[in-house]
Amino acid sequence: MLGLDAARLEADMNRLMAQLFHQGVLDEQFMQLQQLQDDSSPNFVLEVISIYFRESEKMLTNLRHQLADKEVTDYTKIGVHLNHLMGSSSSIGANRITTVCIALRAASEQCSWARCLRCLEVLEHEYCYLKARLHELFQMEQQRVIAAGVRYRPQLA
Repeated sequence: MLGLDAARLEADMNRLMAQLFHQGVLDEQFMQLQQLQDDSSPNFVLEVISIYFRESEKMLTNLRHQLADKEVTDYTKIGVHLNHLMGSSSSIGANRITTVCIALRAASEQCSWARCLRCLEVLEHEYCYLKARLHELFQMEQQRVIAAGVRYRPQLA
């Protein structure tokens, strides 16, 4: 029975991954990240993604603060935060977040406060969607591993 549960969870994980790739949420960089995980570091992807979410939340908070008041918005600082967020998003394969960062950068280069706010809203939505789906994926992985008889408890930050 454990083998069947593990197989079902594996199939569910594969469907979720296919959906995320089909939607453009993730790209091939995420697959390359997964290939770096091995028996010596079974939680590698989870750890990298957890760090990404912690750091990204800080960057999103900084972006929110920068855009809080139209009169004191520093578009140069927005660009710095975006470069960092774009780089880390690209490195984990967060394709749609990277794409929205590009749009936000273009808006900030034009000093368009209203467009920046709209892009930030989309960015926050994409961030929450990615975090929820990857949390779901890691939960399934944890359940699959337990069903297969191996025990470890990854925790998504």
